[in-house]
Amino acid sequence: MRVGILGGTFDPVHYGHLVAGEEARHALSLERVIFVPSARPPHKPGYSVSAPEHRLAMLNVAIADNPYFEISTVDVDRPGYSYTVDTIALLQRQLGPDAELFFILGEDALADLPTWHEPEKLLRMCQLIAVNRPGYHSFSLRLLERQLPGVERRVHSVRIPELAIWSTELRARVASGLSIRYLVPSGVLAYIYEHGLYLNPDRPPAAA
Repeated sequence: MRVGILGGTFDPVHYGHLVAGEEARHALSLERVIFVPSARPPHKPGYSVSAPEHRLAMLNVAIADNPYFEISTVDVDRPGYSYTVDTIALLQRQLGPDAELFFILGEDALADLPTWHEPEKLLRMCQLIAVNRPGYHSFSLRLLERQLPGVERRVHSVRIPELAIWSTELRARVASGLSIRYLVPSGVLAYIYEHGLYLNPDRPPAAA
């Protein structure tokens, strides 16, 4: 069983996340893709994220029409930082030894892999699917190989449609009273305004 793992804060989930999961699924013949919202991202110290229940609810709405997508709460259910190597270990135990895991990430994140927690162990535990990111064109797998010997054999590069959408910008747009229609699924848009997420009380919200 080939399983894709897509982690992130998903605050909010947007079409860029969904396209990455779907394109990776097709390219590597994955039987399913599991979205894993993080609790405390270790690479963003002091970074505040929305409550897990909101991020999970938005994810549920976003993937409801895709039978190959599902969600794991393995990170939000445990204390401490969400180190990817620990997440993969937990999912492997849950899915069993026959599950072949593929961690999906952007090329920009892959370039930083040497700075991650126990990257060599992570490469032994799963393969990586690196997707292109809008505006990021300086990635070199050969350079990364010099920093992490053996990484080339564990990375699959997948080209996806470049949707220049970032959760940070979406939150800022909502706070500024700008529309995010057509940037997130309609159900996610409705949820954001229904629950008052990211709103600035001093600015009127855009019509949902």
